[in-house]
Amino acid sequence: MKISRERFEQIAQDAFDALPPDFTDEVENVHIVVEDYPSEEVQEKMHCDRYGLLGLYEGVPLTERGSWYGSYPVLPDKISLYQKNIESVCDDEEELELRIMEVLFHELGHYFGMDEKQVRKAMRKYM
Repeated sequence: MKISRERFEQIAQDAFDALPPDFTDEVENVHIVVEDYPSEEVQEKMHCDRYGLLGLYEGVPLTERGSWYGSYPVLPDKISLYQKNIESVCDDEEELELRIMEVLFHELGHYFGMDEKQVRKAMRKYM
């Protein structure tokens, strides 16, 4: 399935707005971007090909931020949603909405310092 970038971004915004408030209320200084595919740099870093990721969190998780964090200008953390890869695993817009929400929730879990097991447990609880 394929949709416009604008529609994808709107679905992503709606998905973020629909996430549990105890997740989203604590999110600060995070930039969410939509890209077609992961860059070559990301592919090398993550040991995958361009089709291997649906999303990625890059930054300093909350659990790793010491008292030094914010004492100098800090670039926002980044969550990338890879539109073409997400679209490739969805048959319709309803499925796309659910998948975007899952990817956002997953990457926000990493922002909060959760490992893969903790993220999956939280997803079962909230989704």
